[in-house]
Amino acid sequence: MPPDSSPGLLDGHGGAVRASAAERAARVRFRRAIALMVMTLLVPGSAQLTAGNRKVGRIAVFSWLGLIALGLVTLLVVAVHREFAYWMVSDTGLLLFLRLLLTAAAIGWALLFVDAWRIGQPLTLGLAHRRATVGVNGFLALAVAGVLLFGAHLVAVQRDFMLTTFGDGAASGANAGRFNVLLLGGDSGSDRWGLRPDAMILASIDAETGRTVLVSLPRNLQRFPFRKGSVMAEQFPDGFDCDGCYLNGVSTWAQDNVELFPDSENPGVDATVMAVEGITDLDVNYWAMVNLRGFEKLVDAVGGVTLNVRSPIPVGGLGDDVTGYIQPGERKLDGHDTLWYARAREGSDDYSRMARQKCVMTAMLTQVSPQSAVKNFGAIAEASAAMVSTDVPGSEVDMFLDLALKAKDQKVSSVSLVPPAINTAEPDIAKVRAMVRDAIAAAEGKKPAAAAGGAAKKKAPGATRPTPSSVTGGSLGSRNEGYAANQAEDVAAAC
Repeated sequence: MPPDSSPGLLDGHGGAVRASAAERAARVRFRRAIALMVMTLLVPGSAQLTAGNRKVGRIAVFSWLGLIALGLVTLLVVAVHREFAYWMVSDTGLLLFLRLLLTAAAIGWALLFVDAWRIGQPLTLGLAHRRATVGVNGFLALAVAGVLLFGAHLVAVQRDFMLTTFGDGAASGANAGRFNVLLLGGDSGSDRWGLRPDAMILASIDAETGRTVLVSLPRNLQRFPFRKGSVMAEQFPDGFDCDGCYLNGVSTWAQDNVELFPDSENPGVDATVMAVEGITDLDVNYWAMVNLRGFEKLVDAVGGVTLNVRSPIPVGGLGDDVTGYIQPGERKLDGHDTLWYARAREGSDDYSRMARQKCVMTAMLTQVSPQSAVKNFGAIAEASAAMVSTDVPGSEVDMFLDLALKAKDQKVSSVSLVPPAINTAEPDIAKVRAMVRDAIAAAEGKKPAAAAGGAAKKKAPGATRPTPSSVTGGSLGSRNEGYAANQAEDVAAAC
């Protein structure tokens, strides 16, 4: 059998040899074109330094190296000083700069890919190789630019959230080492805030440790004083004693008499703050109005919250409006069911509902991880913007973020100004203030004032109480014996 002919030697004119050399050269050009694109992916500007406009290449490479160095320094600073990260996500000037930087980087990098494709001389390639380089270049350019533009979008969402949610007023310093933030829950539509707060909780936060005490004020509290020297104290020197006047009606009264608040943007909230300060004898630093419908979206944005449902919770309203029940057990609830867990009134009372609201707040604080917050960042920011209206200045957001993470690892205490301890129709304001002081003292590891002076041996009102034997309206306890979550040094344990 004659030996096989070697490729390229099929004729005596060298045609096959020349064809093989041309194919090898084409493959080399194709590999070079792909290499230039990969170089641009790994080190933008390196393709231009190698085979194109070196001035452009130097600018791109130095910019890239500078950004890497800046990123590494930032990570190092964040690792040492966590507060720096909170400042970065709350400073609107820096967020605008980052958005512009990411947008410019996306455009510049995409142009470098296009130029790398040009440097690869696509017209010298065969049709198949030409199509391949176009596909690879397009994919890389769109992928890199898409990631950077998405980052710019997230930065823009955060900046818009900061601008639309937080104020630009002066910061308020801690009072006796604590920040007191009044949380108001209002029922409203998508474009208006509820005028009669459905829930009022004063969060007293230790300025160093984040240890938090939740002071709940019932909406049906009557005949209470306002802060001395305030507009409302001048109008009601003997307390809010008009016929049918309750704490949640202060806002409506102020809205009907806005001429008394010429310098106020939120007369109803400001009047409510005056009431809370008069009742608790605590100075309120800031307030936040929570739209309950927005809260539902927030719970969905973080993936739900796990709650201990002690008895069936009605969903849908009162009487015939009830459409179903949340069944007992430890359940992970979505936003809709979490909202009804906190709001349900059928077969319950206001004080049971207040206890369940504390359980929800504590669960949100302890269960939402930083990883979940980052993963669902866009949805959380959008939901939060729809949920909260506040006078907390943007300059203080980084501080409160730091306190929130500190509070996450600690117990949350609660004290509620409700029966059986307090008669809401005729409240003993001296006793109310003592309950608040003692709850804060217990949270700070101090002896309550009465016990410290040796005048009383009984347990402080804010201390952990024996577990009630009953369950009413889904909350552990009853109106007569008190609800566990309303008076506890550890709300999570009482839920």
